[in-house]
Amino acid sequence: MKLQQLLSYTRRAVDEYSMIQEGDHIAVGISGGKDSLTLLYALQGLRRFYPNHFQLSAVTVDLGYEKFSTEPIAKLCAELDVPYTVIKTDIAHILFEERKETNPCSLCAKMRKGALNEAILELGCNKVAYGHHKDDIIETMLLSMIFEGRFHSFSPKTFLDRREITVIRPMMFINEADIIGFARKYELPVSKSRCPIDGFTKRQYAKELLHQINTENPGAKERMFTAILNGNISGWPERNPHPRG
Repeated sequence: MKLQQLLSYTRRAVDEYSMIQEGDHIAVGISGGKDSLTLLYALQGLRRFYPNHFQLSAVTVDLGYEKFSTEPIAKLCAELDVPYTVIKTDIAHILFEERKETNPCSLCAKMRKGALNEAILELGCNKVAYGHHKDDIIETMLLSMIFEGRFHSFSPKTFLDRREITVIRPMMFINEADIIGFARKYELPVSKSRCPIDGFTKRQYAKELLHQINTENPGAKERMFTAILNGNISGWPERNPHPRG
């Protein structure tokens, strides 16, 4: 995927779900993975020509894993002229050494988001952008149906009342395979996850299940995504399918 395609898909999401307003200050949570780095590239590119002017700040919540370096991320942020902040935490130590969690994903996400939200409020941001893509949205729907018995997935845009922060997901129309291609093409400094249970989660199960379904039934992934967009899911904002028409 080329930069022009990335920007086109990103603008589509931003326009259809009114994700960015004039004067917004948007934080991008950078984990070091391909998704968050591609998102940073996308929003920085969009900022150059989008009619609503906005600021960007990049934030990494350092979970405390050994051999995780933020230097490559800092270098990329400097190249893109985006301010970068690193929040040091002991989350990994708490999860795996103090509590010895066997299923830490939910608690890890809660602690990580808590640290991120505190940081972005201190930076004066009113929005935070997550690097979730099309595959993430479909996988979440599958997990919800299999383990919760309901048709649901996370929203393109969510207002967090207690924090007064709006969460946006500008890469919702982009396939994971295209993000992988973009990260390789533009040589983004992607770092491997240091989490000891990475690849052994329910999320990984849903990813493999989606791949199997789409292999056996070509086009099934796109049809599932269309079903989500048209599913009147509770909490989803109203969609404007022709924002520039």
